[in-house]
Order: sequence, then C-alpha cells, then structure tokens
Amino acid sequence: MILIIGGGPAGRLGAMRLARAGRDVLLVERKKIGGQCLHHGCMMVCALNDVARVIRSCEELQDLGIMRGSPELSFPVLLREMGKAQYRIEQVLEEETRQAGVEILYGKEGRCSGSALSIDGERVSADAGIIATGSRPNVPPIPGISTRGVFTPHTLPAMEKLPQRMVIMGGGVMAAEFAYIFSAFGSEVTILCRSGFLRTLDPYLRDLAQKELPGVTIREQVEVEQVDRTGSSLILTCLEGEERITLESEALLIAAGLVPNGECAEGVKKGPEGEIVVDDHLRTSAPGIYACGDVTGPPYFTPVARMEGIVAADNILGRDRVMDYQFIPQAIALRHDIAFCGSLRGHVATVTAPGPAGPGSFWSVPTAATGSCRVAIDPETGSLAGVALAVPGGALIATYLAAMLHQGTRVQDLERLIEVHPSTDGVLPLLRYLAEWRERQKG
Repeated sequence: MILIIGGGPAGRLGAMRLARAGRDVLLVERKKIGGQCLHHGCMMVCALNDVARVIRSCEELQDLGIMRGSPELSFPVLLREMGKAQYRIEQVLEEETRQAGVEILYGKEGRCSGSALSIDGERVSADAGIIATGSRPNVPPIPGISTRGVFTPHTLPAMEKLPQRMVIMGGGVMAAEFAYIFSAFGSEVTILCRSGFLRTLDPYLRDLAQKELPGVTIREQVEVEQVDRTGSSLILTCLEGEERITLESEALLIAAGLVPNGECAEGVKKGPEGEIVVDDHLRTSAPGIYACGDVTGPPYFTPVARMEGIVAADNILGRDRVMDYQFIPQAIALRHDIAFCGSLRGHVATVTAPGPAGPGSFWSVPTAATGSCRVAIDPETGSLAGVALAVPGGALIATYLAAMLHQGTRVQDLERLIEVHPSTDGVLPLLRYLAEWRERQKG
C-alpha cells in the first residue's frame, strides 16, 4: 500500500498515477479534496476575476456610448454562488480520483516520523509515502493582525460586504490579482509593498501590470507595524521609509505569500521556512518517503505541484524520473492575462508589438488598450528564448509557447504555420518578423 498525505493537486495526481499502475493507494485528506487551488487560490481568483472583467468590459462599452446603465454587483451572492461552483468541482475531483482506484479517507491526519507513517497517531504499514500537505497564507506576526476585518484568501469568503476602502498587504502576483478584482468591484484599493511591487518580474512585465491597475494606489517600502480597530474602520500604523504613517481602511487583505504546511513531517530534512527538502526525484531524506507540491517550497504553482506528484509516483514505481523546472509558463490574471515564459533579457534579440484586435479586445482599440506582446530569440540560431504577452487568453497561448521553448523551436521553423483568425495572439506575427529579420541579417 502507498500512503498519500494531502488531497491537493500534487497528492491527488500522484495517487491517481499510482492507482492506475495497479498499486493499492490510500489518500488521507484532513479537510476537502482539491487543496488550496480549488478552495482558496486559483479557482477563487478565476471566479472573482471573471466578474471583474465583465464589469470592466461594460465600463468600456459605456464610455463608447454602446451600453447604458452600470452593472450592479451583489457581492454576497457572488461569494455564495462561487462556493456552489467550487463544491461542484470538488465532487467531480472526488469522483475522478475514486474511479482511478484511489481510496480516500477524510477527516484524518496523516503524519510521518522518518520512514514511519501514521494516521491519527496509529502506525500504518506502507511500502512508501508521499507528503503533499500544501501551504497556507503567510500571516506576519503583527500586533492586531487577527482583528475583525483582516482577511486572507482562506477567510475571504466570510467577507460580509464589499469594502469601500481596502488595503492589500503584499507586493506579489496574489496582491496584484486581488487589487484588480476589488478595484473593478468599486473598492478604493491601496497596495502596501514591504519592498517593491512585483519586484521579481522583468521590468516590461511589471509595467504591463501597473497599466492594468488604474486607480489602484501602490506604495512601496512600507512596513505594517500594528493593526487597530476603531468602530467600522481599521487603523494601520506603518513605517514608510523613515516616516511613520497611519492608514484607515474598512478591510485588510493579507496577500504576502505562502508558507509550507510541513508540520506533519518529522525526521526529514527541512529548509528555513519549514519546507521539506527533496532531491530531483522528489525523495526526502527518509527512505521511502517522497514530498511534492507547496510543502516543498516555491514555486507555488498548481501545474508544478501536479507534475511533481506524477514524478514522485513514477519514482515509486521504479521509473527513475527527474523533475524538470525549466520553462515554466506563468500568468497574472488582470484585465488581460499577463503571461510569460523564458527570459526577455541577456544575449537575445527582442521585438515588441501591440496586441491585435480580436475576441475580448476589439472594443479596446479606441483606447489603444489591446495589450502587448514581446518575443526574444537567440539571434545566432533563431531559437526562442522568451515570450511575454498581455492579451485575452494569454495564459493558454503561453502554455504552448513554453512547449516550443522546451523543444528549442526556431522562428524559421514556424514560417509555414497558419493561425486561427481572428485571434488575440500577436506572437506569431512577431515570430515571422524575426524570421525575416534574421534572413536580412544574413544577406
């Protein structure tokens, strides 16, 4: 028997892989199947962002005089219906997992101590184990941080009404996505960044993101020192550079990253944030024990967690598989999908163009807000080096561009490619242009 601890993307995919290979698999899930992605992360952002984009599209059409009247958001109904859809997805995932041959045990806590595995303190005999217990929001130890009106993505569904003023603490992708959502809903949003806003991104991508957050106040180098409540308001005492300031808000959303849930594992090597250390086969320091997904630390991406679960399972099956972290496509869900993969800098040739008019962007033509595309290639070989695009459906396009980067595709290999039209994909014209540019350079 193989014991899987955690039913999120990593644990579920690993369990299904093993079960389909004929192994007996027991998946122990303390709460609900689907993990953070379904209940507090990706799917929640999808639900809220879909509505935010509709609102922004209606505003665009109103400005042109095409539509009259503003859409009215019922925030409590939005949260209620989102929960119903999440529950339906949960049921589908459970059925899919059981049909693969996985036995699921809910409401129990799996643990490991070295190579020894247990469920609710009772030792179990297993041939191998996978720890896939995910992560949780990083909540800084700030006085008053548990005050009413302070939320994380895990507690956001309990928000009773849409705040007129909201402060978001954090400077990463999560903070940017929620800032776009609540700004579109009508809240006055301020982002407080302890360092810089989206500081790990290429400057080109950071600029694209900031353009898609009109009306959002972004304050950098701000440290929140204390949170107090006065009546219906939160008072935030902050240090901005050398100056101590106070900010008033109805709600504070903590979007300051994630922390691995590694407490269930003892007797295995861990990193400074409590993440379980694994090798490129997803093996822990304890024989027979593997770990995958957010519990092993960043990057905290659902597709990476899924693949890690599959790789861990394959290694348990004796298939000797290494996890490959090269060319992972990423996306930020704002007005457009700001999607990217590879590198836009270094010894490369880059070209940039506006996103073309197409589905979801035609009525952005009057304001020149159809998005943007950038491609980088190795000028010597013509091989793709990096891509970035901020267009409707950009995340889907980036998935296949990442495959091209993996395969070492050259721009000259795509000259015969015929695209679907109309489309928001402005990358293919750039690839053709770069292919012609290389030919001219040779002549």
